[in-house]
Amino acid sequence: MDHGKFCRVFQLFSGVERRAFHSGSSCLESSEGWLSKLLVRKIEPTKESHSRLLADKEVIYEIQTHNVKPDKTEGYLKNMEKKANLIKNCPDLQIELVGSWGVSVGDQDQFLHICRYKGGYSTIDKSGAMLKNNQDAQSLLKERAGYLRSRHSQFILPFSYWPEIKMRTGNSIYEVRSYTLKPGTMIEWGNNWARAINFRRENEEAFAGFFSQVGRLYQVHHFWTYADLQTRKETRESAWRKPGWDECVAYTVPLIKKMESRILYPLSFSPTH
Repeated sequence: MDHGKFCRVFQLFSGVERRAFHSGSSCLESSEGWLSKLLVRKIEPTKESHSRLLADKEVIYEIQTHNVKPDKTEGYLKNMEKKANLIKNCPDLQIELVGSWGVSVGDQDQFLHICRYKGGYSTIDKSGAMLKNNQDAQSLLKERAGYLRSRHSQFILPFSYWPEIKMRTGNSIYEVRSYTLKPGTMIEWGNNWARAINFRRENEEAFAGFFSQVGRLYQVHHFWTYADLQTRKETRESAWRKPGWDECVAYTVPLIKKMESRILYPLSFSPTH
């Protein structure tokens, strides 16, 4: 921003404050509240990495996103079920499938899979080496390539303030809300959502909250689960009726560059439903 433009912006905000002051204390408080929600608060320097401050366990997750050719869905699902069984029957791999979903609202013919690695990156290194030497795994990988349009993976960490991941039973729908944040704002996001999550504990709707470590950076994924779309609507509306929720939203919105919502359904072989 050039000097002249900066001065004009400063004068604008100064003018707002002067007018508020002369209009009485109630108007001043309103102006300050509006400005505090508009401006992103400064993040203090720290000697700790963001991952160390926001996650407290040596557990790494991987989220794989597969975009499937529309006429290859049946073959793809059979392939992925075989992979899920391979992982389940090979405990030495130290890979645990947490959930597998298809997208019903959002990117069509898209599927998401989350795996958990206990033991950190050393476990990921060992598991990767074992899969490369596993003929069945390599055969499935080669076959899968013919079903896909594209794919993407991320290593992600769970936010320490989210509830522990709990496997669900029955017929639920899931929603993943994915946010791309402005670089340098992850701590601010965590500070606000550590409070915001307390407004979203009804019906155990919070399934998992992650932030990216490798892959597309400064991304956050919040997974929620509901009985159906109507329950989702009612639960989200109830949060807005709670004092404090609106402030958490107001403080986090300026941190976001991009966001999307997808409605998911669990696949037949998914450990959570």
